[in-house]
Amino acid sequence: MVRGEDNLPGYTDPINHSSKGSFPMQNRMMITGAGSGLGREIALRWAREGWQLALSDVNEAGLLETLQLVRDAGGDGFTQRCDVRDYSQLTAFAQACEEKLDGIDVIVNNAGVASGGFFGELSLEDWDWQIAINLMGVVKGCKAFLPLLEKSKGKIVNVASMAALMQGPAMSNYNVAKAGVVALSESLLIELKMHEVSVHVVCPSFFQTNLLDSFRGPTPAMKAQVGKLLESSPISAADIADYIYEEIAKGEFMILPHEQGRMAWALKKQNPQLLYNEMTTMADRMRAPRVK
Repeated sequence: MVRGEDNLPGYTDPINHSSKGSFPMQNRMMITGAGSGLGREIALRWAREGWQLALSDVNEAGLLETLQLVRDAGGDGFTQRCDVRDYSQLTAFAQACEEKLDGIDVIVNNAGVASGGFFGELSLEDWDWQIAINLMGVVKGCKAFLPLLEKSKGKIVNVASMAALMQGPAMSNYNVAKAGVVALSESLLIELKMHEVSVHVVCPSFFQTNLLDSFRGPTPAMKAQVGKLLESSPISAADIADYIYEEIAKGEFMILPHEQGRMAWALKKQNPQLLYNEMTTMADRMRAPRVK
């Protein structure tokens, strides 16, 4: 794995300081998509360390539930409805963080949606929707919060997916959006070094979450296939949040929470053609029920 440029010491002290000794890290985190799933679990993991959480989502009821759980866990914060497709809402959220928390130390661009379907079945509207949320939502989140992060010498945590690295069949628009998040994160890792802003990208495999609530696909069968993959995960969203916490503390840039994902990534780097052959076989199996 590639390590980030800064490794700020643990998260248990009331105020953490950067490795340069200036600009105190005051334990303030922003999370998009915090109304449920992984976003909620990340909020709870950092809340147990006493962090202040700025929570956003389009699901306002879910946000209120998350905030109460955060307070029960030992943290605090505020909520603000935010659609990551709208840059003005993200800049307003950043302004709220400055007004209510006097800045921000870590941003987690987590909001995302699921989709599936073979390339020929996907409409251009499907592509626009996927890219607008899963890729441009992350771009806009980084852009809106960068001035605050430069002041705090903070961290960017972008949630991508193993789909960014493995490009499974029948999810090309999702693969492309998440691969863009990885490429953006690699670019920012290099460009923001001079500003002492560190960058991390998280690439989980399938895990149990409510991602299917937002799923778009050409057939019910495609949604059912994705649902089976989500249910088969050996680890939960809470496990992934714990792993993210540990890897960020180590200064890791690319964070791969699933052991199988780490093995698959190692295989692809060593023998990409073998992986492509496996993916072709998988695509054939996925098509098989349709041609019976």
